[in-house]
Amino acid sequence: MRAILARLLCAAAAVLSCAAAQAAEVSVAVAANFTAPMQKIAAVFERDTGHKARLAFGATGKFYAQIRNGAPFELFLSADDTTPAKLEEDGSAVAGSRFTYAIGKLVLWSAQAGVVDDQGEVLKRGAFAHLAVANPKTAPYGAAALEVLRKLGVAEALAPKLVTGENIAQTHQFVATGNAELGFVALSQVWAEGRLSGGSAWLVPAELHAPLRQDAVILAKGRDNPAARALVEYLRGAKAAAIIKSYGYGQ
Repeated sequence: MRAILARLLCAAAAVLSCAAAQAAEVSVAVAANFTAPMQKIAAVFERDTGHKARLAFGATGKFYAQIRNGAPFELFLSADDTTPAKLEEDGSAVAGSRFTYAIGKLVLWSAQAGVVDDQGEVLKRGAFAHLAVANPKTAPYGAAALEVLRKLGVAEALAPKLVTGENIAQTHQFVATGNAELGFVALSQVWAEGRLSGGSAWLVPAELHAPLRQDAVILAKGRDNPAARALVEYLRGAKAAAIIKSYGYGQ
């Protein structure tokens, strides 16, 4: 009996050892608007596959410059579709690996109830001191926000009131802490369990800005990393899709 038990324990140890040997780690650059859903996805990805995703969050434009300068990222989840395409064209990403993982939505948000109306008329009234936007040069959500202001014909009037966040995470922080009465952020930052998490908001109509099509791509440094391939497949799957949808993204 003891001999049988010993053989079973040895077999179990061998299986665990083999699984550990096959598990890998992937370094992922993630657009700041996708912070919360990606943290959830990474956790279930590790639980389901044994692979680990090491995440860094920031502005898409800054990641582009870092990747071009040799940053050790292996997978990139961008806030737009043009930046991954450029990386693919210049050989910094694996050709054919690019795909859309989410469609972002822009929202004008205040941490206070009653500040932002459901038509965005607050922008035309201009009765506020500061309007937060992400840096339009590096953050696609910031570029979309300025496009909205131009289409509404209020860009020039509101220019003195703009405060610019380094990325969409810092922009959200400006509004959440009251340093700006309102600002343009990603819906995913203020949306939880199918409703607005607090404050007041206007979901910007899609026709007021270019689509926020968010693409992912395997980078050249991740070409031979099985964890990079596995995470891409996981992002395309049903579990990841449910998480992405729960944060208000389209797909």
